[in-house]
Amino acid sequence: MAASEETSSLFPIFILTLMALPLVPYTILKLCRAVSKKTKTIHCQCSVCSRSGKYRKSIFKRISNFSTCSNLTLVLLWVVMGVLVYYIKHISREVQPFEPFGILGLEHGASDSEIKKAYRRLSIQYHPDKNPDPEAHNYFVEFISKAYQALTDPISRENFEKYGHPDGKQGFQMGIALPQFLLNIDGASGGILLLGIVGVCILLPLMMAVIYLSRSSKYTGNYVMHQTLSAYFYFMKPSLAPSKVMEGFIKAAEFKEIPVRRSDGEPLQKLFMLVRSELNLDLKNIRQEQAKFWKQHPALVKTELLIQAQLTRESAELPQALLGDFRHVLELAPRLLEELIKMAVIPRTPQGHGWLRPAIGVVELSQSIIQAVPLSARKASGGSTEGIAPFLQLPHFSEAIVKKIARKRVRSFQELRDMSLQERAELLTQTAGFSAAEVQDVEVVLEMMPSITVEITCETEGEEGIQEGDIVTMQAWVTLKRRNGLIGALPHAPYFPFHKEENLWLLLADPVSNDVWMSQKVSFMDEATAITAASKAIQEIKEGSGASVKEISVAVRDAIEKVKNGSRLVMGKFQAPAEGNYNLTSYCLCDSWVGCDRKTNLKVKVLKRSRAGTRVGAVAEEGPLVEDGMEEEDENEEEGYDDYESEYSDDGEDEQNTKKNNAVANGVAHGKGSGSSSEESGSDEE
Repeated sequence: MAASEETSSLFPIFILTLMALPLVPYTILKLCRAVSKKTKTIHCQCSVCSRSGKYRKSIFKRISNFSTCSNLTLVLLWVVMGVLVYYIKHISREVQPFEPFGILGLEHGASDSEIKKAYRRLSIQYHPDKNPDPEAHNYFVEFISKAYQALTDPISRENFEKYGHPDGKQGFQMGIALPQFLLNIDGASGGILLLGIVGVCILLPLMMAVIYLSRSSKYTGNYVMHQTLSAYFYFMKPSLAPSKVMEGFIKAAEFKEIPVRRSDGEPLQKLFMLVRSELNLDLKNIRQEQAKFWKQHPALVKTELLIQAQLTRESAELPQALLGDFRHVLELAPRLLEELIKMAVIPRTPQGHGWLRPAIGVVELSQSIIQAVPLSARKASGGSTEGIAPFLQLPHFSEAIVKKIARKRVRSFQELRDMSLQERAELLTQTAGFSAAEVQDVEVVLEMMPSITVEITCETEGEEGIQEGDIVTMQAWVTLKRRNGLIGALPHAPYFPFHKEENLWLLLADPVSNDVWMSQKVSFMDEATAITAASKAIQEIKEGSGASVKEISVAVRDAIEKVKNGSRLVMGKFQAPAEGNYNLTSYCLCDSWVGCDRKTNLKVKVLKRSRAGTRVGAVAEEGPLVEDGMEEEDENEEEGYDDYESEYSDDGEDEQNTKKNNAVANGVAHGKGSGSSSEESGSDEE
């Protein structure tokens, strides 16, 4: 019969199968993720965030959020699958098995007279002499005549009743899953087919490879230009002051591509006058400083002014043309700042250490951009080393309100957080003049703010102490708690127009020498990935120590439970330095909130390597948090600008006080830090 038709119908079935195998599970995964995201609201619910419109789910925003490349591709593939299903169903109707009784309209077991009557009736309707239609002629020849012949011939009828086919028992048939035009190739179609094969199999992959290589030669995996990384690498200095970080941040190649239009001149001049106090200009030579500022690359001048507009919350004054550039700058800011942090902590010294002070400055700049807080607000004032910046991230707070509550001896942000609900409500209503709704907004944001604790240990695996040259393993459990019960959440950032996930940076550093021994980014958004990583790490540690299967199972179960309760395991290795006592500090810095960072004191004694391999106890101590000063700027660098004090740059702690509290920990250095401000001391751990 129509063997070629049966063969060609296999091709769409084959394509449908190949598409369905990955598409169905991927769609189910996407739907499950979408449902899980809708079950819990992870963004701030205060009225200021609601008015910002960032989380407003209008129909246009829903369409915009859905119209991503992956979602549109998914919908297109499902449409193609639907077309294939319809086509296969249509083909299956056309390609029917040969059924002579059905063709003649008879039931099985009909007599010869009934067969002849049916044939005569159909002949009157479809015979070429009676019906000139070509389709009727084909149907009569291909179906009616063959059906009549199969039922009137005794051998053919016996074969049909016995084997289901007039020709007798049929052998095994194999089809080729190719379209019909490939099975009937002549000279012309063969050339077209050859061109198609060359285009699809050679030219298309080659074109995609050229596009990929041209893009990869310009961008990194984090969609940051290589030129930007080079500029950041050479700009970074070990004693870079926090106020100078902005100068390096705006040197990104992405910012140089921002167009500078003639119409931007007047709005930028007005914006310059609004943010001039934040530009670190020398007021004694203000004219020269202004002229020097405007002589920079026009795109860099525009970028810095737009960032200052975000920090000072002056974006409402921008015209529509600048508003698009303003949003573009802020959209690029998070990933550029992340790369800038990596350039600060990348190994630079012969010991493989990064630099602490510029890393802290970059994180502080990230916090200020997300929360729209001026860098000048971070200057130490009154009894607070962190300035008024943490207060300004709260809704309805201003510098005047901070001064009002300071008269009530609430001078640090931590003092405000530690107050009871009733005390804080009385303070805000009676002193600051807040309404009940405004007080509620403040409480909502305070409930969103994370409280971080860090438990950290450093040890040489399989040994009792730490000797110089050892590979030391650092294990830290970073725990995040919120008063509203959430773990992973989006920060309160009504002035930042994009969704920004919280990220923490854990730095193990020596604040005296300004060296970062180890650094790692910590995220609390993906719990499944954190469980997998913690389980694998704990299992490897226990297997290396020779633990039993039961002990490994218990340790892994405990680790999974800690991750579900809001902890993340951070593992790292570094080489032990030369013999001596080292006062280390672990910095857990949040890139989205001001005033939520944590410091944990950690003291390690590295012993001299023994030739015989015997080890004696190494001293580890934990006491009050030591806020050692950063390596001071050279005098030449300090002259010329008024730098703000970083909340981590307080000097003058007495190291001798901590030496009195040494505790022998059998060669393992332990540290535990918690609290809600960088001023708090680490708690002693037995």
